[in-house]
Amino acid sequence: MANTLVTTSPALATTHTLRPKTKRLYLPILIRCASLLACVVLWHLASTNKWNGIVNFENVPSPGAVCQAAAQLLVSPKFQNHLFSSIARVFAGFGCAVVLAIAIGLGVGRSRWLSNLLMPPLELLRPIPAVAWIPLAVLMFPNPEESMVYITFVGAFYPILLNTIHGVGAVDTNLIFASLTLGANRLRVFSDVIVPGALPAIVTGLSIGMGNAWFSLVTAEMVAGQFGIGYYTWESYTLQKYPNIVLGMIMIGLLGMLSSLLIKRIAWYFMPWAKLGANQ
Repeated sequence: MANTLVTTSPALATTHTLRPKTKRLYLPILIRCASLLACVVLWHLASTNKWNGIVNFENVPSPGAVCQAAAQLLVSPKFQNHLFSSIARVFAGFGCAVVLAIAIGLGVGRSRWLSNLLMPPLELLRPIPAVAWIPLAVLMFPNPEESMVYITFVGAFYPILLNTIHGVGAVDTNLIFASLTLGANRLRVFSDVIVPGALPAIVTGLSIGMGNAWFSLVTAEMVAGQFGIGYYTWESYTLQKYPNIVLGMIMIGLLGMLSSLLIKRIAWYFMPWAKLGANQ
């Protein structure tokens, strides 16, 4: 039987190659958008029909009322103060937590002596929630701004620290022995094996720490702030502006989500293999 050669045009082959990738790219986005839309529709039905059950929606504002509150806030001169005050506090506390937690975590993960020295006081303080630090932070720092940054730092510190320690401990010892056998010194092993091996766990800690930082900051702003999204939410509650309360909650969620996405994007730069795996 004679062999037959089937040829296809490059354009047709490219089209067939791109279609599956395009479907894989847009299908998750469509599912996520549909999920958010379904939640908004359910919220609208519950608030307009005053559903009462385990959760009472009688006083919960509708999505339309929240959108009106958002339009009013956008033209308010206080909007930028609320927004940028919270962002500056979060990233100031989070940045300090990143530097200290990663440095301590890498050292503790590699040195039993440092672990015995530093972990007992850290483990003693770890169960104390960031909210419980607020009264003492107000006494420790003369400026309320510094106390709120400190609360944010406390909220972000321990997730980053523990994930860094776990990441260092999870590095395959065979890789370490192999690098030593091939002539690498301890510094090269640390920089070329330990840190890259612990990086996925560190990124997970950064993402969790960012969420905790927003949670801690909002609580601190409710107590000690004069500007910020947390202060805006609490002020709306005291003034019985219920749509503004929901708006503040949504703003916190959006900022926390965008901050986590920013961390993941930066992590892709330092972990190109993670980006490669996501595209496959």
